[in-house]
Amino acid sequence: MIISLEEKKLTNNKWQMHRAGILNYWYYDEAEFDFSDGRLLLRGSNGSGKSVTMQSFIPLLLDGNMRPERLDPFGSRARKMENYLLEEGDEREERTGYLYMELKRLESEEYLTLGIGLRARKNKKLESWYFCVTDGRRVGKDLFLYKDVENKITCSKGELKYRIGEGGKVM
Repeated sequence: MIISLEEKKLTNNKWQMHRAGILNYWYYDEAEFDFSDGRLLLRGSNGSGKSVTMQSFIPLLLDGNMRPERLDPFGSRARKMENYLLEEGDEREERTGYLYMELKRLESEEYLTLGIGLRARKNKKLESWYFCVTDGRRVGKDLFLYKDVENKITCSKGELKYRIGEGGKVM
């Protein structure tokens, strides 16, 4: 994903992670993680998903790395990206999920959001797209990743592109 650092003045290091979210991905229907001064603490028992959650954000969202060994805390290649959307034995034919990270400019209310959309369909190749929201709108507040908020039906890539419009980019 290419974002003009000069255009958003990210080079001045006055942006920090503010919030991250997951929709319809792995065991999450919807979850938000609020950062405090750019930091996040996850607590839970062994096997509760702390490592998988963080590995979904850093290697997948920020690095774009979907290799199974990068997403597994033990480096295994057994679980493919598709398995985070459609589990074995899942009766669903398809599932679309999103991960996003919101950055906030220090000392102002300016926001920038980076995200990835993933669509898995049985017996088909995984589809993925990245997006950025550069006009200050915030996921879950001004911009929704659901086409049907009440029933929590996630947007397709085309629907997301329409919703973001000129206020960002879908790639």
